[in-house]
Amino acid sequence: MSKMRYSRRSILKSGAAAAASTLAAPMVWAQEIKDIKLRQFGTGVSNLNDVATKVKEDLGFTLEMTALDSDSVTQRAATQPDSFDIADIEYWICKKVWPTGNLQAMDASKITNYDKIAGTFRSGKLTPESVIAQGTAPHTVGFVEGPDSTAFATEESGWMTLIPTIYNADTLGIRPDLINRPIESWAELLNPEFKGKASILDISSIGIMDMAMVCEAMGEISYGDKGNMTKEEIDKTFAIFTAAKEAGQFRAFWKSFDESVNLMASGEVVIQSMWSPAITAVKSRGVPCVYQPLKEGYRSWGGGLGLSASLSGMELEAAYEYINWYLSGWVGGYLMRQGYYSAVPETSKNFMSENEWGYWYEGKEATDVITSPTGDQLAVAGDVRDGGSFTERMGSVVCWNSVMDENQYMVRKWNEFIAS
Repeated sequence: MSKMRYSRRSILKSGAAAAASTLAAPMVWAQEIKDIKLRQFGTGVSNLNDVATKVKEDLGFTLEMTALDSDSVTQRAATQPDSFDIADIEYWICKKVWPTGNLQAMDASKITNYDKIAGTFRSGKLTPESVIAQGTAPHTVGFVEGPDSTAFATEESGWMTLIPTIYNADTLGIRPDLINRPIESWAELLNPEFKGKASILDISSIGIMDMAMVCEAMGEISYGDKGNMTKEEIDKTFAIFTAAKEAGQFRAFWKSFDESVNLMASGEVVIQSMWSPAITAVKSRGVPCVYQPLKEGYRSWGGGLGLSASLSGMELEAAYEYINWYLSGWVGGYLMRQGYYSAVPETSKNFMSENEWGYWYEGKEATDVITSPTGDQLAVAGDVRDGGSFTERMGSVVCWNSVMDENQYMVRKWNEFIAS
């Protein structure tokens, strides 16, 4: 791993003994930084043009973003190390990518707001009483034993695989105006009442977890660990969903949230796997859409920023500067207006109104109109967020997106299911 030179921040803090450097560094930085371009890729969830624009405005350098689907993100991070500087990936992907050596361990001491990062990413526990959910919990792949280590650490080590940025508790999206009755269980996804109007996402590592939530809710399978199924459990899961597919239960299988938005907004689908920005996008069109809390709990995921192993020098300084900026609050506020959570919620609060913070984070009734980051109306005074507060929602997570020991077998069975 290339060693990082003193950052602008550390130079500015170095005191009177380095006064000359203190005066010179910002001038040199200002001259050179405008020529820096960092290449970031990830899913459309957080690779947003507004973020790149704000980076240019606040930090002076260019952030070039590429949005891909989850499978393509995994493949690129694992096989094309020279094609990026920053990988915006989910923690379950880290399990596939870290062993390739394409990412470098990051020094937690260089992260300004490290101590404010949510416990979910550090100890695995939202609160001291929390039970750690099944699957690939972020903290289990979030640390390595040292700067050159290929082994994940079992506790905070000071060296991180990813700097956490974003996470959420996922559930099913529904069209309440077209269903006209309460939906309380994951089992409803396979209810014949919704034949031809249900959908599930076509990303194997995530879709299998939704399937497991459904099968367990139906009482058909009791998994030892939904995040690490046996071959027998995988076979039983696909047998149930293949039978439903053959019976015409599914309208479609989607890969991007744009597809899920169109399916739901058109009314072609009334119940499906969904992501938070898709719910936001449907509602912004004036179409009723609910991210439905379900009695069995949520499937969760978390993402973070990883650095290419080849990143060094001025570009590496800029990358750390960017990560610290990312956790300083503006991006967190933007993402939370889409229904996500920031890894450092405390700083995000400074970029949200009291009404927004109360609605999105605390589960309080809105006191005024709630809008998306682009200004579309999502809620009005008196409305409450689906699922309630941060603690209620993240406290009801029962499994994380995962990479199983039998991953290759699961992916083969998934492809057979989609092709059947």
